[in-house]
Amino acid sequence: DLFALHTMGFRGEALPAIASVTRLRLTTRSVDDETGWQIYAEGGTIRQADAVGVAPGTVVEVRNLFFNTPGRRKFLRKDETEFGHIADVVSRLALSRPDIHFRLLHNGRNVLEAYRHNRLEERAAAMLGRNVAADLLTVEADSGSGEMLVGLLGTPGVSRSSTNTIYTYINGRFVRDRVVQHAILEAYRSLLEKRRYPIAVLFIDMPPESVDVNVHPTKHEVRFRNQQQVHDFIVTSLRNRLQQISFEPARGAGVFQTAAFSHTPVASAPQTPEQGGYRERVQESLAAFNEKVAGAPTIAAISTVKGEIDGWSSGRQETQQLPEGWRLIGQYLNSYLLCQADDELVLVDQHAAHERIGFERLRNQLASDGIESQALLFPAVLELEHREAAVLAEHLDDFARFGFEVEAFGGRSFTVKSVPALVADVDVERLVRDLAAELNEIGRAAHLDNEIERVLAVLACHSMVRANQALSQSEMQQLLHDLAAIEFGSCCPHGRPIMHRLSKREVEKLFHRG
Repeated sequence: DLFALHTMGFRGEALPAIASVTRLRLTTRSVDDETGWQIYAEGGTIRQADAVGVAPGTVVEVRNLFFNTPGRRKFLRKDETEFGHIADVVSRLALSRPDIHFRLLHNGRNVLEAYRHNRLEERAAAMLGRNVAADLLTVEADSGSGEMLVGLLGTPGVSRSSTNTIYTYINGRFVRDRVVQHAILEAYRSLLEKRRYPIAVLFIDMPPESVDVNVHPTKHEVRFRNQQQVHDFIVTSLRNRLQQISFEPARGAGVFQTAAFSHTPVASAPQTPEQGGYRERVQESLAAFNEKVAGAPTIAAISTVKGEIDGWSSGRQETQQLPEGWRLIGQYLNSYLLCQADDELVLVDQHAAHERIGFERLRNQLASDGIESQALLFPAVLELEHREAAVLAEHLDDFARFGFEVEAFGGRSFTVKSVPALVADVDVERLVRDLAAELNEIGRAAHLDNEIERVLAVLACHSMVRANQALSQSEMQQLLHDLAAIEFGSCCPHGRPIMHRLSKREVEKLFHRG
């Protein structure tokens, strides 16, 4: 019955299509046969077909893709990028079938080994990394009207810059359906920062007559008979599970500060004279180290190591002169600066303002002597997902260009030894993942020069003061001083306005004056 499909169907036309542009060898034998068969095809023409002795199973070997269509071959991207697409397909299959052993080889190297398991959690650890698996929650729900949901959810403390780590399956079939994805994002609404996306592996089962899988050639999109019911079921199930945990800030949250805005909210115990002297000596030593290693700016950034010492302060900051005619009134909602500029009332978005300042500094550094780099006290070892690892391996030279020192550490692991000085205090793993995602969107390295500002915008985004962050008087004055000193201070790198002005007349009209 076409309206109640219980199988995945048969996409047999794919094999001859692949054979028409490759050199293909297919070897197969069923369990019931004593011998198997092997055929060899070249450009779609079968050159050889023989009976062979072979173990039960099927092996398809594909070589020299597009060897006979060079016009199409030139559109292939670098090997690592194309391998990333292959890894994506294998990852989707492996997550859906933990009962099957998957192995993926690349250039003779075993890059993916997913052993047979009965538990989805173990398969997720193999595919997404042990560090990610530690932050996954199990979820299980039954709508009572035919829909069932099981899977894994990332806590709000871990997120990604794209939706690539949202894996959804309908009746065992991988889909990228807009209704399902919207429901997942709706469940996380208000739990994640803007432009951040959760990690999720969800399996949704429902009566086959309730879903049409034939609305798209790739079958990645489906159509539900009761779309709203499915959407609401997913939202409710995920929200109920997320409400059961105690939320903690995302890794690196609260550390998004820069040299200009060193800020520590850590409460300190009362100091004894001996403790105070010790801290002063350590502060002096670390300050000297930063000057030597990174050529640190005058107002030194607080590193995460410094933050571990109770009562750490950013040191004295000189009060910066405001632009002529400006007067700082205060901070509104820990997100906006209120100022008077001559007879105008000015509201400044501190988040957007600092993003533009960081962007301009990075652009100036890149145009002169290169982006200033700072060595990490302790190199960060990152275990990335397969696509991220492939992108990073392809763009190691580009990362170096932007102030990173990154080395392959085997498999999907990389060692980060240095980062741009302007973002030295942020979550290194999150920064590297976001930058890899942006480079993957840009495409081949040949296109990078045309999209250089997109990369700088990602770096600037990680260097900035966040909204809902209280700033001292001197920090607010520093922000306004730096903003006045740069070009294009009217909008952030993403095009959002930095400030709004209200004239005296506009303010008076609000109160029905004049």
